[in-house]
Amino acid sequence: MPMRNQNDRLWTIGRILKWTEGYFTEKGLESPRLDAEVLLSHVLKKQRIYLYVHFDEPLQPEELAAYREMVKKRVMHVPVAYILGEREFMGLTFKVTEDTLIPRPDTEILVQAAVDRLKAWRAPEDTGLRFADIGTGTGAVCLSVLHYLPQAVAETVDISPAARAVAEENAEQLGLKGRITFHTGDLLTPLEGQTFAAILSNPPYIPEADIEALAPEVRTKEPHTALSGGKDGLDFYRRLMAEAPAMLEPNGFLAFEVGIHQAQAVAALAKANPLLGKTEILPDYAGIDRVVVAWKKG
Repeated sequence: MPMRNQNDRLWTIGRILKWTEGYFTEKGLESPRLDAEVLLSHVLKKQRIYLYVHFDEPLQPEELAAYREMVKKRVMHVPVAYILGEREFMGLTFKVTEDTLIPRPDTEILVQAAVDRLKAWRAPEDTGLRFADIGTGTGAVCLSVLHYLPQAVAETVDISPAARAVAEENAEQLGLKGRITFHTGDLLTPLEGQTFAAILSNPPYIPEADIEALAPEVRTKEPHTALSGGKDGLDFYRRLMAEAPAMLEPNGFLAFEVGIHQAQAVAALAKANPLLGKTEILPDYAGIDRVVVAWKKG
């Protein structure tokens, strides 16, 4: 990489961004300019707009060195979120590590669906507004719901102790640790005997054969166990639709994120359970069916 030595003093914000954009394009990265801006903003501890207003400002040697290390990681297809160690989601900042899936904008559809329906839900006597989140990862889903529903409490499960540790850190950072209980275990097993107004999940749903076709950032860097949903991608939905309805309060609901072309199959699993009644399918920002909601009969 030619960002070195006698030329270092010549690297202004504008010049470094232009060079990095070209370098990332040459290496086949999908969003070269955006990646360059996000990484440099992080190094400078400034908003991205600062880069445009101060394009002729030279970088200090320590800033250039830190940025150079980030660029090296990015061209090795390390996702930007892993390089920064954080990701914005639902207006909140979440710590991410290579033990957790990176929160996606599409998952905001699941959170908003849960918040809207829990706001309208009426708790039975002597029960509060309690929900569960299965496969919590960073905690992005459950902690966002808690943030936007101050009266709610949650139980959350992840099979990975390392992912659970990240979620607990995020709960602490967001001031939500007193309203959530963390469990390490297999899907609903740690919650046996409890009931909830809602059970939420963004489970692994990529068909095993499709994983090789994913972008290298996803395929080689994000945890395989958070991606693979078995041969047809539906393994976890089958278990959840079989086991979760009995753990809902009357008129409670399940809300699951699903992959492309999976919504109808997941809705059919819900309809096959006699405890469930109405189902809803919600599109994401691109119009793709992304969330399935299934309601327990009253």
